[in-house]
Amino acid sequence: MPATIIPCLRSPYDTVGGIVQFGRMLDKIRLHVRGELPPGWVEAMGVPRGYDARCCRFLHVDYAELVAETLKGGGDEELLAWAFEKGREPNEEEIEVWNGFMMKIGWRDAYAERVRFRLEESGFPPGSVLTMFDFIELDEGRPPRFS
Repeated sequence: MPATIIPCLRSPYDTVGGIVQFGRMLDKIRLHVRGELPPGWVEAMGVPRGYDARCCRFLHVDYAELVAETLKGGGDEELLAWAFEKGREPNEEEIEVWNGFMMKIGWRDAYAERVRFRLEESGFPPGSVLTMFDFIELDEGRPPRFS
């Protein structure tokens, strides 16, 4: 199955202010407003169990409010500063724990079956990756980082 390549969509591993997933979430918001996000992705934006909603809960900001702020046109660092002001600014240790948790989702936890399902659904060999972040890398044509 061909990779799901969406130009201008960065890896979930890429950080803004040291925080994984935040920049990718902003990319999806920006891509959606330009009509460049696949329909299935649009439906999943901000869903409670999704990574974007998790990131917003981590920062204590409302997803819809972050979308509105993003659409005003600020840069990544400005939007992160807005999130810190509106919600909370996690300390270095909290960011380390957040990043470690997010990067390991699917590895020996309740989401492991989801990783297996997504690999099968996408036509990748079983066990080619162990985490959702690495599945995303593989699915989007980038080499997995840790699996």
